[in-house]
Amino acid sequence: MRDKRFIIVIICAAVFGLVAAVLVGRYLTNVEGRSNHIVIARVDIPLSTRITIEQLAVQQLPRDATPAGTFASIEDAVGRVTVTKIGAREPLTEMKLAPEGTEPGLTAVISEGFRAITVKVDDVVGVSGFVEPGAWVDVVAVVSPVERSSEHGPTSKIVLQHIKVLATDKNIGKEKKENTIVSVKAVTLEVLPGQAEKLALAAAEGKLQLVMRNSVDKEDVQTTGVNKTSLLLGEHVVLPPPSETPESQAASPAPALYKAAQPRRRRPPPLNLMPFESKRPPGPRIEKTEAPPRPAPARISVEIFDGAKRHKVELP
Repeated sequence: MRDKRFIIVIICAAVFGLVAAVLVGRYLTNVEGRSNHIVIARVDIPLSTRITIEQLAVQQLPRDATPAGTFASIEDAVGRVTVTKIGAREPLTEMKLAPEGTEPGLTAVISEGFRAITVKVDDVVGVSGFVEPGAWVDVVAVVSPVERSSEHGPTSKIVLQHIKVLATDKNIGKEKKENTIVSVKAVTLEVLPGQAEKLALAAAEGKLQLVMRNSVDKEDVQTTGVNKTSLLLGEHVVLPPPSETPESQAASPAPALYKAAQPRRRRPPPLNLMPFESKRPPGPRIEKTEAPPRPAPARISVEIFDGAKRHKVELP
């Protein structure tokens, strides 16, 4: 009897184990069917670096979360050159790599259709060492007039806007120590062919100045330039616009200054209105009569008999 029970338990355990194995296998098959194997960076890969097999790994991601242009095999990405810095565990895509056959160096980071031109700078032109690869700058040229007898003197003008810095000296995307300022002697800019011609002429005819701008600011601002005459006219104070949130308005005095700087609106003069006179004939005069006084309310009285005597008591 005990042997039969033991055999039944073993058979049930085997059946349940087989069912569980089948269900787990189907689940894994469905998961693999809804996911992709992509190549990721095992470590940080610097800019303009030829990728090696030790820097890559394979990771499984859901198909809906897989970015476009990824690699399914490590062999497809080995030997390619990066055009941007790739962080650890970040997927490799075609947009982050240069075309096949590109050699490491400056040529790998130049965008298609653009050119690289180097400008000689100093501490002033190079924004005192704050210009580094990946920054965006405007180029200001200070050029003397063609006519030597001109009374206006040299003129400064923004000749190029939103120009990307590819390299400083021979530094192409190399990381520098935090809170350090490195003095550079040359800056390489990424420009279009027409912009390269304009920049070369400005460097030959005058002086150049780099103006840093916000990386997300892509606004095209057109200016008329400045000479000695317009420079001596002075400049007006430009106040920042008022903040939208009431908390920031209470914390910063800028909105109050902004409101004070606004021109006052003139109020219209008061109108001289003549008193209105009625042309209707006067009617009979109505005299007010006083209403007669109201009678006092009657008081309630109660008669009380005490033997042969009778008393009358008035209630208030």
